[in-house]
Amino acid sequence: MWTIVEVARASGVTSRTLRHYDAIGLLPPAGTGANGYRLYGQEELLRLQQLLVLRELGLPLEEIRAVLDAQRDRIGALRRHHERLVAERDRLTVVAATVARTIADLEEHEGRTTMTMDRPENLFEGFDHGRYAEEARERWPEEAASSERYAASMSAEEIATRQREWTAQMVRMAELRAAGASPSDARVQAEIQAVHDGILPMWTPNAAAFRGLGATYVDDARFAETFDRVSPGLGAFYRDAMTVFADTRLT
Repeated sequence: MWTIVEVARASGVTSRTLRHYDAIGLLPPAGTGANGYRLYGQEELLRLQQLLVLRELGLPLEEIRAVLDAQRDRIGALRRHHERLVAERDRLTVVAATVARTIADLEEHEGRTTMTMDRPENLFEGFDHGRYAEEARERWPEEAASSERYAASMSAEEIATRQREWTAQMVRMAELRAAGASPSDARVQAEIQAVHDGILPMWTPNAAAFRGLGATYVDDARFAETFDRVSPGLGAFYRDAMTVFADTRLT
Protein backbone atom coordinates (compact mmCIF):
# COMPACT_ATOMS: atom_id res chain seq x y z
CA MET A 1 0.00 0.00 0.00
CA TRP A 2 1.13 3.53 -0.74
CA THR A 3 0.09 6.77 0.93
CA ILE A 4 -1.39 9.64 -1.05
CA VAL A 5 1.90 11.52 -0.63
CA GLU A 6 3.87 8.61 -2.11
CA VAL A 7 1.45 8.24 -5.01
CA ALA A 8 1.61 11.96 -5.70
CA ARG A 9 5.40 11.85 -5.71
CA ALA A 10 5.55 8.81 -7.99
CA SER A 11 2.88 9.89 -10.47
CA GLY A 12 3.34 13.64 -10.57
CA VAL A 13 -0.34 14.09 -9.74
CA THR A 14 -0.83 16.45 -6.81
CA SER A 15 -2.39 15.27 -3.56
CA ARG A 16 -5.13 17.83 -4.08
CA THR A 17 -5.98 16.32 -7.48
CA LEU A 18 -5.99 12.81 -6.03
CA ARG A 19 -8.40 13.95 -3.33
CA HIS A 20 -10.59 15.48 -6.04
CA TYR A 21 -10.56 12.21 -8.00
CA ASP A 22 -11.68 10.46 -4.82
CA ALA A 23 -14.44 13.02 -4.16
CA ILE A 24 -15.97 12.54 -7.63
CA GLY A 25 -15.68 8.76 -7.50
CA LEU A 26 -13.08 8.53 -10.24
CA LEU A 27 -10.25 7.09 -8.15
CA PRO A 28 -11.29 5.99 -4.65
CA PRO A 29 -8.39 4.82 -2.47
CA ALA A 30 -8.18 1.27 -1.21
CA GLY A 31 -8.63 2.55 2.34
CA THR A 32 -7.21 4.90 4.94
CA GLY A 33 -4.39 4.47 7.42
CA ALA A 34 -4.46 5.06 11.16
CA ASN A 35 -3.24 8.60 10.50
CA GLY A 36 -6.18 9.27 8.18
CA TYR A 37 -4.07 9.26 5.01
CA ARG A 38 -5.61 7.71 1.91
CA LEU A 39 -3.90 4.44 0.94
CA TYR A 40 -3.57 3.08 -2.59
CA GLY A 41 -2.83 -0.44 -3.78
CA GLN A 42 -1.80 -1.92 -7.10
CA GLU A 43 -5.34 -1.80 -8.51
CA GLU A 44 -5.62 1.89 -7.78
CA LEU A 45 -2.21 2.64 -9.29
CA LEU A 46 -3.14 0.78 -12.47
CA ARG A 47 -6.43 2.70 -12.63
CA LEU A 48 -4.53 5.95 -12.14
CA GLN A 49 -2.19 5.06 -14.99
CA GLN A 50 -5.14 4.43 -17.30
CA LEU A 51 -6.79 7.62 -16.12
CA LEU A 52 -3.68 9.62 -17.01
CA VAL A 53 -3.41 7.91 -20.40
CA LEU A 54 -6.99 8.85 -21.21
CA ARG A 55 -6.36 12.40 -20.06
CA GLU A 56 -3.39 12.53 -22.44
CA LEU A 57 -5.77 11.48 -25.20
CA GLY A 58 -8.03 14.42 -24.39
CA LEU A 59 -11.01 12.67 -22.78
CA PRO A 60 -13.02 14.62 -20.16
CA LEU A 61 -13.21 13.19 -16.64
CA GLU A 62 -16.82 12.02 -16.90
CA GLU A 63 -16.04 10.04 -20.04
CA ILE A 64 -12.90 8.62 -18.43
CA ARG A 65 -14.90 7.35 -15.48
CA ALA A 66 -17.41 5.69 -17.82
CA VAL A 67 -14.60 4.01 -19.77
CA LEU A 68 -12.80 2.76 -16.66
CA ASP A 69 -15.95 1.54 -14.95
CA ALA A 70 -17.16 -0.30 -18.04
CA GLN A 71 -13.97 -2.13 -18.97
CA ARG A 72 -13.60 -5.78 -18.08
CA ASP A 73 -10.44 -6.68 -19.98
CA ARG A 74 -7.64 -4.51 -18.58
CA ILE A 75 -4.95 -5.86 -20.90
CA GLY A 76 -7.17 -5.38 -23.94
CA ALA A 77 -8.00 -1.86 -22.81
CA LEU A 78 -4.33 -1.04 -22.33
CA ARG A 79 -3.57 -2.35 -25.81
CA ARG A 80 -6.22 -0.04 -27.26
CA HIS A 81 -4.86 2.88 -25.26
CA HIS A 82 -1.37 2.04 -26.50
CA GLU A 83 -2.55 2.04 -30.12
CA ARG A 84 -4.14 5.47 -29.66
CA LEU A 85 -0.99 6.81 -28.00
CA VAL A 86 1.16 5.53 -30.86
CA ALA A 87 -1.19 7.18 -33.35
CA GLU A 88 -1.00 10.42 -31.39
CA ARG A 89 2.80 10.12 -31.26
CA ASP A 90 2.90 9.74 -35.03
CA ARG A 91 0.60 12.74 -35.46
CA LEU A 92 2.80 14.86 -33.18
CA THR A 93 5.84 13.78 -35.19
CA VAL A 94 4.18 15.29 -38.25
CA VAL A 95 3.31 18.44 -36.27
CA ALA A 96 6.92 18.74 -35.10
CA ALA A 97 8.12 18.44 -38.69
CA THR A 98 5.60 21.10 -39.74
CA VAL A 99 6.85 23.51 -37.08
CA ALA A 100 10.47 22.77 -37.99
CA ARG A 101 9.70 23.51 -41.65
CA THR A 102 8.00 26.78 -40.65
CA ILE A 103 11.04 27.79 -38.57
CA ALA A 104 13.28 27.13 -41.54
CA ASP A 105 11.00 29.18 -43.82
CA LEU A 106 10.91 32.05 -41.34
CA GLU A 107 14.69 32.05 -41.01
CA GLU A 108 15.04 32.04 -44.78
CA HIS A 109 12.65 35.00 -45.11
CA GLU A 110 13.70 36.77 -41.92
CA GLY A 111 12.63 40.40 -41.81
CA ARG A 112 9.51 39.92 -43.91
CA THR A 113 6.08 40.29 -42.34
CA THR A 114 4.70 37.24 -44.12
CA MET A 115 6.14 34.26 -45.88
CA THR A 116 5.76 33.46 -49.55
CA MET A 117 4.32 29.96 -49.73
CA ASP A 118 3.45 27.82 -52.73
CA ARG A 119 1.32 25.59 -50.47
CA PRO A 120 0.06 27.47 -47.39
CA GLU A 121 -1.71 24.35 -46.13
CA ASN A 122 1.76 23.03 -45.26
CA LEU A 123 1.61 25.28 -42.21
CA PHE A 124 -1.08 23.09 -40.71
CA GLU A 125 -0.07 19.58 -41.73
CA GLY A 126 -0.63 17.17 -38.86
CA PHE A 127 -2.79 19.44 -36.73
CA ASP A 128 -5.92 17.82 -35.33
CA HIS A 129 -8.65 20.31 -36.17
CA GLY A 130 -11.32 18.25 -34.43
CA ARG A 131 -9.74 18.07 -31.01
CA TYR A 132 -11.81 20.98 -29.69
CA ALA A 133 -15.13 19.53 -30.82
CA GLU A 134 -16.20 18.67 -27.29
CA GLU A 135 -15.46 22.20 -26.11
CA ALA A 136 -17.46 23.62 -29.00
CA ARG A 137 -20.40 21.39 -28.11
CA GLU A 138 -20.35 22.73 -24.57
CA ARG A 139 -20.04 26.41 -25.52
CA TRP A 140 -22.31 26.50 -28.61
CA PRO A 141 -24.42 23.29 -28.57
CA GLU A 142 -26.83 24.15 -31.40
CA GLU A 143 -24.19 25.59 -33.69
CA ALA A 144 -21.81 22.71 -32.98
CA ALA A 145 -24.48 20.12 -33.76
CA SER A 146 -25.27 21.84 -37.06
CA SER A 147 -21.56 22.08 -37.91
CA GLU A 148 -21.00 18.40 -37.17
CA ARG A 149 -23.90 17.38 -39.41
CA TYR A 150 -22.48 19.50 -42.22
CA ALA A 151 -18.95 18.13 -41.72
CA ALA A 152 -20.28 14.57 -41.71
CA SER A 153 -21.84 15.19 -45.14
CA MET A 154 -18.50 16.26 -46.63
CA SER A 155 -15.99 13.96 -48.26
CA ALA A 156 -12.35 13.90 -47.20
CA GLU A 157 -11.45 15.67 -50.45
CA GLU A 158 -14.02 18.42 -49.78
CA ILE A 159 -12.69 18.91 -46.26
CA ALA A 160 -9.11 19.15 -47.55
CA THR A 161 -10.22 21.67 -50.16
CA ARG A 162 -11.93 23.81 -47.53
CA GLN A 163 -8.82 23.72 -45.39
CA ARG A 164 -6.63 24.80 -48.29
CA GLU A 165 -9.02 27.64 -49.09
CA TRP A 166 -9.04 28.77 -45.46
CA THR A 167 -5.27 28.78 -45.06
CA ALA A 168 -4.82 30.54 -48.40
CA GLN A 169 -7.28 33.19 -47.26
CA MET A 170 -5.34 33.68 -44.03
CA VAL A 171 -2.25 34.39 -46.09
CA ARG A 172 -4.17 36.92 -48.21
CA MET A 173 -5.38 38.65 -45.06
CA ALA A 174 -1.84 38.75 -43.69
CA GLU A 175 -0.62 40.31 -46.93
CA LEU A 176 -3.38 42.94 -46.82
CA ARG A 177 -2.46 43.77 -43.24
CA ALA A 178 1.24 44.00 -44.15
CA ALA A 179 0.35 46.37 -46.98
CA GLY A 180 -1.30 48.71 -44.48
CA ALA A 181 -4.96 47.89 -45.10
CA SER A 182 -7.30 48.69 -42.21
CA PRO A 183 -9.95 46.27 -40.88
CA SER A 184 -12.62 48.38 -42.65
CA ASP A 185 -10.81 48.31 -46.00
CA ALA A 186 -13.11 47.03 -48.76
CA ARG A 187 -10.64 44.30 -49.71
CA VAL A 188 -10.46 43.09 -46.11
CA GLN A 189 -14.23 43.20 -45.75
CA ALA A 190 -14.55 41.13 -48.94
CA GLU A 191 -12.40 38.45 -47.30
CA ILE A 192 -14.54 38.60 -44.16
CA GLN A 193 -17.64 38.24 -46.32
CA ALA A 194 -16.12 34.99 -47.55
CA VAL A 195 -15.55 33.91 -43.94
CA HIS A 196 -19.18 34.65 -43.13
CA ASP A 197 -20.45 32.88 -46.25
CA GLY A 198 -18.33 29.84 -45.43
CA ILE A 199 -20.03 29.57 -42.05
CA LEU A 200 -23.59 29.74 -43.41
CA PRO A 201 -23.87 26.06 -44.43
CA MET A 202 -23.21 25.18 -40.78
CA TRP A 203 -25.02 27.94 -38.87
CA THR A 204 -26.22 31.52 -39.29
CA PRO A 205 -24.41 33.88 -36.91
CA ASN A 206 -26.01 37.12 -35.84
CA ALA A 207 -23.88 40.21 -35.15
CA ALA A 208 -23.11 39.26 -31.55
CA ALA A 209 -22.19 35.69 -32.47
CA PHE A 210 -19.93 36.80 -35.32
CA ARG A 211 -18.17 39.30 -33.06
CA GLY A 212 -17.80 36.56 -30.45
CA LEU A 213 -16.27 34.21 -33.01
CA GLY A 214 -13.74 36.88 -33.94
CA ALA A 215 -12.91 37.44 -30.28
CA THR A 216 -11.98 33.78 -29.84
CA TYR A 217 -9.23 34.24 -32.43
CA VAL A 218 -7.47 36.42 -29.85
CA ASP A 219 -8.83 35.37 -26.46
CA ASP A 220 -8.21 31.65 -26.97
CA ALA A 221 -4.44 31.12 -26.99
CA ARG A 222 -4.74 28.04 -29.20
CA PHE A 223 -6.52 29.92 -31.97
CA ALA A 224 -4.26 32.96 -31.57
CA GLU A 225 -1.22 30.71 -32.00
CA THR A 226 -2.67 29.27 -35.21
CA PHE A 227 -3.08 32.74 -36.72
CA ASP A 228 0.34 33.83 -35.44
CA ARG A 229 1.94 30.99 -37.41
CA VAL A 230 0.95 32.88 -40.54
CA SER A 231 1.65 36.40 -39.25
CA PRO A 232 1.96 37.70 -35.67
CA GLY A 233 -1.17 39.63 -34.69
CA LEU A 234 -3.28 38.21 -37.52
CA GLY A 235 -5.92 36.93 -35.11
CA ALA A 236 -6.51 40.46 -33.77
CA PHE A 237 -6.76 41.75 -37.35
CA TYR A 238 -9.46 39.15 -38.09
CA ARG A 239 -11.27 40.06 -34.86
CA ASP A 240 -11.31 43.77 -35.70
CA ALA A 241 -12.39 43.14 -39.29
CA MET A 242 -15.15 40.78 -38.17
CA THR A 243 -16.34 43.40 -35.68
CA VAL A 244 -16.61 45.94 -38.49
CA PHE A 245 -18.51 43.41 -40.60
CA ALA A 246 -20.88 42.57 -37.74
CA ASP A 247 -21.53 46.23 -36.96
CA THR A 248 -22.22 47.23 -40.55
CA ARG A 249 -23.82 44.18 -42.16
CA LEU A 250 -25.39 41.97 -39.50
CA THR A 251 -28.18 42.46 -36.98
